[in-house]
Amino acid sequence: MRAVLDTSVIIATGVPELEGELAISAVTLAELHCGVLIARDAGTRAERLRRLTLLERTFDALPVDDAVAASYGQLAAAVAGAGRPPRSRMTALLIAATAHAHSARLYTRNAGGLAGLADLLDVVAV
Repeated sequence: MRAVLDTSVIIATGVPELEGELAISAVTLAELHCGVLIARDAGTRAERLRRLTLLERTFDALPVDDAVAASYGQLAAAVAGAGRPPRSRMTALLIAATAHAHSARLYTRNAGGLAGLADLLDVVAV
């Protein structure tokens, strides 16, 4: 079983061992690159860069392609149908769409932000 790790899981400490063939989305790399560049001090920047470099060596990120774009539309519509604004969850939904497009489960620490997707995606709170 394939599983996509949300950025919230990647940056967390104390995450238990997770089952499956683990993958990440290119969106997670984008978020981490941003985190490196906006760090306010050299120590934080260095630690974030170390983590990013390790992640890039460990995973070949799944791209945001046509299939992910179509999945994003479905997931955003489901979130809107649940009465929640999809735009404020854009990066989370793009990562979820990556999992959806690859028939993978999504491991996240922010499952509440993805309410309304249970019929479309296996969201697992970590």
